[in-house]
Amino acid sequence: MKTVQHFFVLVLCITTSISGFASGATPPEVTTDGLHLLKGTKMARVYAKPGVDLSGYNSIYLVEPQVSFTKNWQRSQNNIPGNTVTKDDMQQMKSELAALFMSVFKQELQEKGGYTVVDEIAEDVLILRPAIVDLNVVSPATPRNRNSRSVIASAGSMTLYMELIDSVTGDKLVKAIDNKYDRSHPNPIRSDKNRNEAAARELLGEWAELLRMGLDEARAAVNGN
Repeated sequence: MKTVQHFFVLVLCITTSISGFASGATPPEVTTDGLHLLKGTKMARVYAKPGVDLSGYNSIYLVEPQVSFTKNWQRSQNNIPGNTVTKDDMQQMKSELAALFMSVFKQELQEKGGYTVVDEIAEDVLILRPAIVDLNVVSPATPRNRNSRSVIASAGSMTLYMELIDSVTGDKLVKAIDNKYDRSHPNPIRSDKNRNEAAARELLGEWAELLRMGLDEARAAVNGN
């Protein structure tokens, strides 16, 4: 059987850490919920239930992600001449990113992986509970933002925190984290809402593909492929 350690070693390549896992500090070997740190992976932080196998899950219950900006992001933006970002602007951006996440992940899992994204819990359902944290939009396109057409090298960055949970027992099977930085354009280009959305879609697509490929690996191992 394909273990969860193989799942991440073979599929996920992550090169960063964040404060949620005590960035810069020595990580604990075992979490308070009994997950063990996986060593030898290319992830910053991956914890998993020992010996857990993900091959028996054919359906995914996808929880809409909570989204939060990096600390003091609004203040930093409003200190830039010509920028005005309100709380309503931030809520709009968070809602749009959460909706984009759901769309991208559903498409990847259903169309490319053949998994069923369900609305109800059953025995073969794997719950995916994500959160987007440390969201940093370099040049937000808001109605009052005269700087939204600025030339930038990157649209920004964000961090995904993800838990995989058994739908029947409620046990956490895996939790992992990854930070991604938009590098879609090697040279600075003008920023607008379309650029920001395209960059977010690309980063989310990379995460969705990694998850789908990992689940495929687990399923293929059991089927002898």
